[in-house]
Amino acid sequence: MPDKIALICGDARYSYRDIDEQADRLADALIGLGVRRGERVAVHLDNCVETVVSVYAILRAGAIFVLINWSVKPEKLAFMLDDSGAEVVITRAHKAATLPQVAVNAGKITSVIVVDGAEQPATGRRTHSWAGLMRDANPASSREPRGIDLDLAALIYTSGSAGRPKGVMLSHGNMVAAAKSVIAYLGNDERDVVACALPLSFSYGLHQMLTTFLVGATLLLEKSFAYPHQVLQHMAEERATGFAMVPTMAALLLQLDTSAYALERLRYLTNAGAALSPVRALQLQQRFPQARLFLMYGLTECKRVCFLAPDQLARRPDSVGKPMPDVEAYVVDENGRPLPPGRVGELVVRGANVMRGYWNLPDETEQALRPGPVPGERVLHTGDLFRVDDDGYFYFVARRDDIIKTRGEKVSPTEVENVLYRLDGVAHAAVFGVPDPLLGAAVKAVISLVDGAQLTDTDVRRHCARYLDDFMVPRTVEFRSALPRNEAGKIDKKRLLQGEE
Repeated sequence: MPDKIALICGDARYSYRDIDEQADRLADALIGLGVRRGERVAVHLDNCVETVVSVYAILRAGAIFVLINWSVKPEKLAFMLDDSGAEVVITRAHKAATLPQVAVNAGKITSVIVVDGAEQPATGRRTHSWAGLMRDANPASSREPRGIDLDLAALIYTSGSAGRPKGVMLSHGNMVAAAKSVIAYLGNDERDVVACALPLSFSYGLHQMLTTFLVGATLLLEKSFAYPHQVLQHMAEERATGFAMVPTMAALLLQLDTSAYALERLRYLTNAGAALSPVRALQLQQRFPQARLFLMYGLTECKRVCFLAPDQLARRPDSVGKPMPDVEAYVVDENGRPLPPGRVGELVVRGANVMRGYWNLPDETEQALRPGPVPGERVLHTGDLFRVDDDGYFYFVARRDDIIKTRGEKVSPTEVENVLYRLDGVAHAAVFGVPDPLLGAAVKAVISLVDGAQLTDTDVRRHCARYLDDFMVPRTVEFRSALPRNEAGKIDKKRLLQGEE
């Protein structure tokens, strides 16, 4: 469908032919710059057509793309460039001028492509203009593929919430398997118009593009969700059928008067990235009765694991459902033995979507990818604690490292947060443990309120005491005007623990 609109970005519209031709030109330019099969090309851009074109061009050149969030701090940018060994960086002119010198001086970066200042001359031997390269390229659409499905397609860096970011190695086969499974349960086809306000550098955002293009649908790409009214207006104008969210976006959406927008074509909503509280899930379903809400669980290391079928939402709003097509998951104890229903243990994932490992981290790879039930295979030990009910539905308990050990008891932050969201006036909540000489760790809650709401720490603690065991009730409650978020839009508990705004 070469003339079908593939991408809507701002006021511009691009057909599949447009994207294909631009990707082919850029691929030829990259090869001309010396990019060889298996080399890394970093893309440090916001959500724009150049990001989309770059991903497919890099793959077409046989290379590996490294998407770096536009708002990432210089220190993390330097780490990702050095760790990945990227030799080419695609970015904007003002970012190119401030690329960390440690990476450039190390001789790894041989070329920088700037997407703006189209007809400006090169500012140095390493700098090339996007427009100039595209103009001078000699596209060869019949070029033979430069790789196979076992080759790496991407290095996607984790947020680094538990330490330094890790580069997740995903092959072409990994990414296609994940995309096809997601398409199968969402029922995507060429009639869809999928709205994405998540950064493409975030795995969840990236797969909005990959799944949309795989079925010949249309991607409505927004810069962000910073201006929700503008996003909703675009969705109404373009008759969006799908919309992907993280919980912070869902909370904001529920505070808006969405009846002002013609969203009757919206047939599904998805949530991933972090658990959506049951109360928010049910509120969203009531707000958009014509749309099916899919609660999903996944992680960068395998993209997606489970989804809750919308017809189960009223019955199990705290579940993330069952494994998606072509994926198997089970819960094990500390010795790797499968656990029966009801017992809490580590989630293990089998499937073609499971990563190849962590870039430059053999020990961490060995810890995450361990021998599976089939001789010679490796399965993913997620580090996430789950339980399964008698009907085979999975329930997220906590990250193993997030469990709060207080008074000799174990507390799941997610369980406490879900109770907090049942209290009228709570907009966002984060729960974690802080050192305490008597308790070992004390449960602390940090909360932001809905505009106009008034709550005290006594109100919060009294509410929690109605639904939680006494050792789970927060010892301290802190109110803030807003909670910090990471590049993916999720609440950043690491910054909260460090006392940052």
